[in-house]
Amino acid sequence: MYVVLGADGMLGRAWMELLAARGLDARAALYPEVDLTDEASIARAVDGPLTAVVNCAAYTDVDGAEADEATATRVNGDGVGALARRCAALGVPLVHYSTDYVFDGGADAPYPVDHPTDPVNAYGRSKLAGERALVDAGGPHLLIRTSWLYAPWGKNFVRTIASLAASRESLRVVDDQRGRPTSAEHLAELSLALLDHGARGTFHGTDGGECTWFDFASAIAAHVNPSCVVHPCTSDEYPRPATRPSYSVLDLGPTEAAIGPRESWRVHLARVLERL
Repeated sequence: MYVVLGADGMLGRAWMELLAARGLDARAALYPEVDLTDEASIARAVDGPLTAVVNCAAYTDVDGAEADEATATRVNGDGVGALARRCAALGVPLVHYSTDYVFDGGADAPYPVDHPTDPVNAYGRSKLAGERALVDAGGPHLLIRTSWLYAPWGKNFVRTIASLAASRESLRVVDDQRGRPTSAEHLAELSLALLDHGARGTFHGTDGGECTWFDFASAIAAHVNPSCVVHPCTSDEYPRPATRPSYSVLDLGPTEAAIGPRESWRVHLARVLERL
């Protein structure tokens, strides 16, 4: 039996559909029945013989965290620690997700899993607190950092750009932030493959290849409405409360060594766009 926290979110839904397709028993643990800030609710949800616990629940408002870092840290840091300790006490593997935002964005080559962390925003600091709490709990775990998550459902960059491109003649998208897009469905498959492989510790999980947000948006618009022209711009033209790292490409070396090469983000994007 798998328990999936945050099963109604982008990644949680992908996990539930994947487990159902594989014929694996899964239980959805949804907020507010399960609240990462409530240890009693965690104990009720994580109980009995379990194959693994998958944590897709998180505080994800990157800009909101700048104004309320304490809440972000209670969920992404303290809450993850409570969940990790519960799983450790039961000896149950915990799959947990972190972010490219734990790095400073100053690199010019993909970040290896052991690169020094130095978040540039409150959200990144809250997620790093969760990483440390997970390790400190001492239980079997699979920590997967990911980036630029999207799916055919939920609120995400792909669905937003596809909707805008369908109705506009042009768009402006930042071209000075580079990373790796990640299909939620691919990430769930990648995670289960690592888990089944017996992988433990920290890995990076994204689609293959890299691009800027402008490149990503251009590919989306070209599929949805080729007449919509996407223009590049700088991050300074669209200031946000939270600083974004300019370079956040995650190194996939250990992941690919364990479960094989990752397909290009363009392949996964095309599969999602065909279903919108």
